[in-house]
This record gives sequence, structure tokens and C-alpha cells, in this order.
Amino acid sequence: MATTPDGRMPLLEHLREFRKRVLRSAILILLGSGFGWAFYNPIINRLAKPVCVLGAAKASNATHCGSLYISGVLGPLNLQIKVALLTGIIVTAPLWLYQLWAFIAPGLHRKEKKRSILFLVSATPFFAIGATLGYLILPVAIKVLFGFTPHSLANLVKFDDYLDFVLRVILLFGLAFELPVFLLALNLVGILSGKAILGPWRVWVFGITLFTAAFTPTGDPLTMSLLAVPLCALYFASGGIALLVDRKRAKQSAREDYSL
Repeated sequence: MATTPDGRMPLLEHLREFRKRVLRSAILILLGSGFGWAFYNPIINRLAKPVCVLGAAKASNATHCGSLYISGVLGPLNLQIKVALLTGIIVTAPLWLYQLWAFIAPGLHRKEKKRSILFLVSATPFFAIGATLGYLILPVAIKVLFGFTPHSLANLVKFDDYLDFVLRVILLFGLAFELPVFLLALNLVGILSGKAILGPWRVWVFGITLFTAAFTPTGDPLTMSLLAVPLCALYFASGGIALLVDRKRAKQSAREDYSL
């Protein structure tokens, strides 16, 4: 990749880099979608568990499972395509997030590029923790939301709408837990200091709260709190680690200056 001596890229090279990263991300998601297509039945059985047991409904020849149903000739096909695509986005998230990171910081020096590999290594477990948390709170969130249904009415939910909701919750929690990974990665390559991260902490806390309120699909206070509280804790933890990194970096720089 061609860069200028000060690490900047020409506009045309920047657009080519963007096209390359988008293409790689699309290929990764398509490969992950193949996994979702192949394991479609186990995936929907697992995701439908908070509402009903699909195996029992199939064995009893029921027309719908709990509150869930599928309608239309193309309904089953559309459902499988949607589940496969969203599964591909979720399972490959650490990989396409790394492509995003590689596009954001293309002009890094060799030492900084080695450090950026830590982004991919740490992004995977953090995304997995967030996605797992999102899955674990689903039964509680669904119970709370279904509780608003009037007693005199039945609440039937299209299966594809339900799975779209479930997978969005899992993806949202997984992506939200990437916040400390991005902050520490930017700190390690010298773009953000610990003081710059923790300085506007009130703005960060407000922004996290606003983010959870706007993008949490359920909108109930319990789900919002279960996402906002860990995010705030991870934000402060990443800021504290960034301060330690800055202190170590300053000491190392002072020793190098003294040796000169």
C-alpha cells in the first residue's frame, strides 16, 4: 500500500483500500452465512427456546409453536435466508471488525502493526462475551415484553420477526462489547491517550446510556441496564489500562532520551 513519508495515503489509494476491506468483509460474511445455512435447524431450535420447544411442537403436529408461526409460501425460504445472513454477520464479526480497524489505521509503523494484531486476538473473546450475555437475557426480556399483552388477547408473532429481533439483540451486545478493544487498540498505536479517553467520562457515560436506549430492541429498563452497566465498567477499565500504558511508554521514552 502506497503511503507518503508522513504515513498518509493518497485519496485514490484510500478508496482502493476501502474497496478491498469491504470486499473481504463481504466474502467473510458470505462464508459465515454458509455455516448458518448448513446449521439452520439447530440454530432456530436454540434461538426459539425462550418461547417454545420446536421439537415438541413438530412431534405434536402443531400449526404453531407457542406464540410463533410462519406465514406465506415464501415464508420458510425467507426465514432461512435471513437466519443464514444474520448468523454469518455474527460469527464473522471479529474478522470484519478487524477489516474495519485495518482501514482506520492503515499508515501504522511496523511495530504498531504488530500491536494491532492484538485487536483481532482480543476482539473475538469480547464479542463472544457480549453475544453470550445478549442470549442469556433474552428469556427475561421476552417475558417482560410479552407481559404487556392484554389478558383478553393472544399475541402471535411471526417467526422471522422474532428471530430477527433475537439475532439483533445478540449482535448488538457483541458489538457493544468491542468498545474497550477499540479504545485500547487506538491507545496502543498512539492515537488516543488515557487522559483523552477518561477526560470526558461524563460524556461517555451519557453516550453509552443514550446508545443503549436508542438501539436496544426491547427498550425495557432491565435490558438497557444489563448492557449499559457492563459497558460503563469496560469503558473505565480500558481507560485505566490506557493510563498504565501511557505511563510505561513515558518511562521508556525517558530512558531512551537519557541513554542518548
